[in-house]
Amino acid sequence: MLEEKLAGLKPMTEGISPITIEERQGRMEKARALMAQKGIAAVFLEPGSGLFYFTGVKWERSERMMAAVIPARGEIAYVCPAFEEARLREMLLFGDDVRVWEEDESPYKLVAGIFRDRGIATGRIGIEESVRFFLFDGIRKEAPHLEFVSADPVTIPCRAIKSPAEIALMQRAMDITVEAYKVCLSLLREGMSQEEFRANSLAVYRALGVEGSIGCQFGKGTAFPHGSKEPARLKEGDVVLMDGWCTVEGYYSDISRTIVFGEPTPRQRQIWNLEKEAQAAAFAAAQVGVPCEEVDAAARKVLTDAGFGPGYRVPGLPHRTGHGIGLDIHEWYHLVRGNKVPLAPGMCFSNEPMIVIPGEFGVRLEDCMVITEDGPRFFTQPSPSIEQPFA
Repeated sequence: MLEEKLAGLKPMTEGISPITIEERQGRMEKARALMAQKGIAAVFLEPGSGLFYFTGVKWERSERMMAAVIPARGEIAYVCPAFEEARLREMLLFGDDVRVWEEDESPYKLVAGIFRDRGIATGRIGIEESVRFFLFDGIRKEAPHLEFVSADPVTIPCRAIKSPAEIALMQRAMDITVEAYKVCLSLLREGMSQEEFRANSLAVYRALGVEGSIGCQFGKGTAFPHGSKEPARLKEGDVVLMDGWCTVEGYYSDISRTIVFGEPTPRQRQIWNLEKEAQAAAFAAAQVGVPCEEVDAAARKVLTDAGFGPGYRVPGLPHRTGHGIGLDIHEWYHLVRGNKVPLAPGMCFSNEPMIVIPGEFGVRLEDCMVITEDGPRFFTQPSPSIEQPFA
């Protein structure tokens, strides 16, 4: 059956427009403007989504430093092992200041040299949030005269507001994920293991031209927000909770669906409908200028009014209502109590106020949304009903 399904699939990647060099340069100019406002002389990045966001360079992390320094004034500079210089230069979209170190030399001295050459004798250096401690520690020992601070005031405002090009890539990732779900749902069968379901999803995504995965839980395992370690096989009447993603040019999708394998019980239908109501309340609350925490509060009120919770207690909603999404599947900002950051056009979030009933089952409906000038817009249409996971 899987082979027949795969034979009918074609890649959905035609016509994808990658992020342009001009857009990445614009991101760096925005970062420089924020550095000037925040009194940060330079930002240090190592491989990961932050480096890719600004430079387009994808690199594997290891114990060997490969990094970039974006100064508030002056050209970007890179540091890498000498034997990797040619490979790095192949990847560079802009900037040609590449400083290399041999295996018996210190890369930290090179970073300190970049600061010196960019005229940074005093001041603050921003360290991107995912930089590993040993790199930060090595740099500060070579430049003890500088102050090291978080680069969050620079990097987060840049990345949190998505451009039309970013939103288009995320939309394609969401569309592909919907198609993958439809195929995988058609392959559900009694006795199926969770591993078989996931393996099917890997194959379906490859046939659609991307890397991705859909995980699943059956029955009582659905009450674990991120799954139980206990293996399970699908049987009639089980709640099936699925969580799937893929990436397109580095940008993520994130979609969850909950169905029942067979005829839903009145209890299953009641909880599913309540979850749908909570998701709709979060969406309605997600207006421009509204603090992030109010979106969480709107979803949570639906559940507490129905007798769940309160707060993060279960039975109820044990986690935030949503997370930011982009080049990381979870990134700033979060729809959670205490986050007073106002929603702004271009921000993108998951909307997933899960209901957990320990020992019984759980229901999560997750669709991502982008905030527009006119309010929120879903990337994917929410489930119409427990029997119909996709519109």
